[in-house]
Amino acid sequence: MILLRIFCRALLLLALTAPSVRADDICLGDDEEKAAKAQVTALNKVETSGPPAELFVAYQAIASNDCIDRYDKNVMGRAKASLPKLGRDLAKAAEAKGLLYSSEPVRADGRTSAFRYFEAMGEYNEANRVMLKAAQAKSDDLALFKAAWGVDNGRYGPRDPKSGERQAYVSSLVYRQELQEIASANADRFMKAEERDAQGLSGSAAEVTKATMGSLENLRRAADWMKFLPNGGKPAKVSAEQRGDTVMARPDPMFTQMNARVYYDFAESAKAKEKAAQLDKKMEESGRAAEKASEKVKGAITQQTETDQKKFKDKKADLEKELGF
Repeated sequence: MILLRIFCRALLLLALTAPSVRADDICLGDDEEKAAKAQVTALNKVETSGPPAELFVAYQAIASNDCIDRYDKNVMGRAKASLPKLGRDLAKAAEAKGLLYSSEPVRADGRTSAFRYFEAMGEYNEANRVMLKAAQAKSDDLALFKAAWGVDNGRYGPRDPKSGERQAYVSSLVYRQELQEIASANADRFMKAEERDAQGLSGSAAEVTKATMGSLENLRRAADWMKFLPNGGKPAKVSAEQRGDTVMARPDPMFTQMNARVYYDFAESAKAKEKAAQLDKKMEESGRAAEKASEKVKGAITQQTETDQKKFKDKKADLEKELGF
């Protein structure tokens, strides 16, 4: 009798706790079960007759699904074991086609870049190699360069077996130095172009305006590349301040000083800001002086007009008197 009671209580306990255990495991939900089984079915089909790119995507989906092993004990191991070689083969084929880098993630249509395959597998050294190759092939592409510079965003190294933590991945110093060579070459190219434009600052007032536009554009582009170098955009900004000083030294500052102002704005140094403030003050004073001069001329014209009108009226009156009107 006692044994029967114990058995009944055990059954009751199991009945009460089983639903809560299932509820606590997100992998045991109906939707999760359907999704996992659908992935397994899709993988089995692709493994039989699917193209390699599609198979890689299927393996990747399986490897990232923590619920798969609840329903298929073998498929997770099969996916993780097959991914590295398949990914390297696909990356090698993409590199041979010239598909070095793309911003899109791995795709099943065969248009994935070598970089994306290596990145997906966590083979960051190889990913950096093809990324650098792409950046060197299009060395004047700033958007591509920025992507190459920021490759470590979102990257993590292997998980520490003791703490379970993953440290942020940091690319090698050599990789950064190779990229800086590209940045330096582009910065030098724009600075040389700026020197040619700046020659026009010694020309007429119209030539100064044209030269300033070209010069500043090249300084800005040079500074964009210099951001990735140790000194940042400082060399370009120093040149801008010097160009502003050159313009202010001209004998016709009234017609060209606004060009100096835009140079000082770009330079952004404390001295440049002070020079810009002084220039603003000078321009404001000149404006007030011009306004006063204008009012004076206007007053003189008004007075002259009134005098002329009085003379006209006097002559008219004399004439009417002489004629007997």
